[in-house]
Amino acid sequence: MKEINWQDFEQVELRTGTIIEVMEFPEARHPAWKLVIDFGAEIGIKKSSAQITDLYNREELIGKQIVAVINFPPKQIGPFMSECLVTGFSQEDGSVVLAVPDKVTANGLKIS
Repeated sequence: MKEINWQDFEQVELRTGTIIEVMEFPEARHPAWKLVIDFGAEIGIKKSSAQITDLYNREELIGKQIVAVINFPPKQIGPFMSECLVTGFSQEDGSVVLAVPDKVTANGLKIS
């Protein structure tokens, strides 16, 4: 494991957001959802592609708070432009468990 210093960590904008829309992404190489996420008034709405279809269906994702990196450059994924990275924990079987706040928080809060 590579060690980083505090200044490196401070550069990563890990923020809370609420999923407000979930769409199918049939063009993705691996099963994924297209997500629209509200990060509050200061940051606004961002889109992301997330390979979380093994454990999460559309209905349970709507309204779910997540943690995402919002300061990576946008990434083209097929015909879709992903604007943030939704965080999660990869399990041995390849499924991903979302990293989420354990209590409801305001959208846009930064991990500290």
